[in-house]
Amino acid sequence: MSRKYSSKINKIRTFALSLIFIGFIIMYFGIFFKESVLIMTIFMILGLLSIIASTIVYFWIGMLSTKAVQVICPACNKPTKMLGRVDMCMHCREPLTLDKELEGKEFDEKYNRKK
Repeated sequence: MSRKYSSKINKIRTFALSLIFIGFIIMYFGIFFKESVLIMTIFMILGLLSIIASTIVYFWIGMLSTKAVQVICPACNKPTKMLGRVDMCMHCREPLTLDKELEGKEFDEKYNRKK
């Protein structure tokens, strides 16, 4: 079974973007309850909270990205940022590691978990 991996930073950014769209969808459902101001307001507030959560996640990943180790990918020769012991290149999805013990091993995100 082949699993499609992507860099951790891109995964978190994708999650934050999905929170924005989820927030808009929740707000859109609120329009169907125009006759009940309370229910419509609840949907609008929940949608707004989702968008605020997205802003917080974007801020957090931005701060995390400034502390990430920047490396040059050996496959595409482009700079990419790494979080953890193993990560993928943001451009070509080449498995990357800075840990000498993991070089040559099959890529697995479990290597980033603490023992």
